Amino acid sequence: MTHPLSKKYNCIIVEDEPIAAEILENFVSRDETLHLVAKCSDAVYAGSLLNRHDIDLMFLDLHLPVVKGFDFLKKLKKPPLVIVTTAYHQYAVEGYELDIVDYLMKPIPYDRFTKAVEKFKYLMNAEEALLEAADREHIFISSGKKQIKIVLHDIFFIESLREYIHIHTKMGTVTVKMPISRIEESLDPKMFARIHKSYIISKPKIEVRSASMIQVNGKKLPIGRTYKPSIEL
Repeated sequence: MTHPLSKKYNCIIVEDEPIAAEILENFVSRDETLHLVAKCSDAVYAGSLLNRHDIDLMFLDLHLPVVKGFDFLKKLKKPPLVIVTTAYHQYAVEGYELDIVDYLMKPIPYDRFTKAVEKFKYLMNAEEALLEAADREHIFISSGKKQIKIVLHDIFFIESLREYIHIHTKMGTVTVKMPISRIEESLDPKMFARIHKSYIISKPKIEVRSASMIQVNGKKLPIGRTYKPSIEL
C-alpha cells in the first residue's frame, strides 16, 4: 500500500552549541514531514537563510553570539513560525510580545519536542474562518464546512498567534485562521477589551488586575504599553 507524500515543512535550526544543534537535528530527522534546510550558529547567517529560502519553522536559541534571539526576531519583517530553545526560564515572559509557537527548555526531551512540532503543524493547517455576528449573545465562526457557535459569556480571553486566534472559552479552546482585529470588530466593547496586540479579554471574567497585568481564568496576561491609555475596564 502506497501512502501519498505528506507535506514537507522547511525548517532551520539556529543554535550556537554544537551538541544542542546535533540533538535537534536528530529529532528533526525522525519526523518525515520536517525538512531541515540548514543549521546555523548566529543570527546573521539565519537572516540570510530566511531571505534565500521559504522557511516554515525556525528553532531559535535565544542565547546567540552578537545578536540575541529576541532582538533578531523583532527585526524580521515576515518571520516564520518559531519554536524557542533556551536554558533560561526568564525569557518566556519577554516572548509575550512576540508570536512564539512554544518554548523548549534545555536539555530538550524528545516527547516535549514532538508536542511543540504538533502545535506548529496544527497552526499551519488551521482553516481560514469566516465570522458571522449573530445576536449579542453569541457569534458564529465558519471554519471549512463547520459552523462553530461561540457564546460570548463563555469567552475568557482571545489570544492571537500570527494569523490565527485561540478563543479560550468554558467549553475549551477554538483555533481559527483570522486576524484578531477582525473578531475585535464584532465584539461589544462594553463586554470585551483589547489589552495587548495579542490579547482581548472579557471584562466580567477579570480576576486580578494591576498596571501591567490582567488575570483571567488563572492566566496572567500582559497589558501592552500602547493599549494602556485606551483600556476602559
